[in-house]
Amino acid sequence: MTRIVLALLLALACLCFVALGVGEYAVSWREVFAVLTKRTAAQDALVVLDLRLPRVLLALGVGAALAVAGTVTQAVLRNPLAEPGLLGINGGAALASVIFIAATGGAATQYLPLAGFAGATAMAVAIYALSWRASTSSLRIIFMGIGLGALAGATVTIVIAFAEIRDVQRALIWLAGSIYHADWTVVRVLTLWLILPFLLILASARELDLMSLGDHPARSLGLRVDHARAWAILMCTALAGAAVSAAGTIGFVGLIAPHLARRLVGPRHLHLVPVAALIGAALVLTADLIGRTVLAPVQFPAGLVTALIGAPFFGYLLWGRRHAAA
Repeated sequence: MTRIVLALLLALACLCFVALGVGEYAVSWREVFAVLTKRTAAQDALVVLDLRLPRVLLALGVGAALAVAGTVTQAVLRNPLAEPGLLGINGGAALASVIFIAATGGAATQYLPLAGFAGATAMAVAIYALSWRASTSSLRIIFMGIGLGALAGATVTIVIAFAEIRDVQRALIWLAGSIYHADWTVVRVLTLWLILPFLLILASARELDLMSLGDHPARSLGLRVDHARAWAILMCTALAGAAVSAAGTIGFVGLIAPHLARRLVGPRHLHLVPVAALIGAALVLTADLIGRTVLAPVQFPAGLVTALIGAPFFGYLLWGRRHAAA
């Protein structure tokens, strides 16, 4: 476990150095190191500290949040193909954000993350309440999440169809999932918001392990399943809602990272959660790096790159489960 974490941290540090140096204005790794130790020219410091470093840190935070949210979702729903979008969280955040953009005409954009998080929270509460029948079940939550997520997607399409062209363009960029707008304010707010949910999820690792076994085994071992499931969904909403609010809808990270982490450290969530967070951070940072360098100066949103990676990975998982079932 320790060796794996150290290896991932080293790989992530190297990736950060590459992301800080690569771009239209190239900065060598020596110059990047000099900037970080405050021994360099003002121009290099402007590019690295004010433009690229907030973008790198936002990618790390968003990726870690989505990965941990995906890990929790797979434990709660006992479904290896689940991710936060299956709970309708992404759909709720997208709907609230698009309505906010259309209603304000792009003004007061500093409140867009708040609108997105409010939408994610409202969707999670609605799904849990509507799936309650004396208690909850993973299957009812999945069906309700799929249904309400589809309803939110259809409503987003309707709002976009009647909005102003300028607002439509802004909404579509946000929906694609991008961190090009990163600044230090967004990074600070996201960091402060994520600390508590991360710690609470780590503290709830045993409960997540028990929920992964199924409702009946978990109850026989003394777990109050309904309360634990509601608590886990709340933490998942806090993480995924904050990530979506800060960077838009970046898909498949919550699906890929837990599977890769499980291959490395096994199913115990005390080990799985931090490793998945590191892998998710690396995935989003890599996606953003590819998106802004492959066809520079044209920039592709990170969400499009993760979709190109995640769709084949999803197919691979389906194919593997098909042979396992056979």
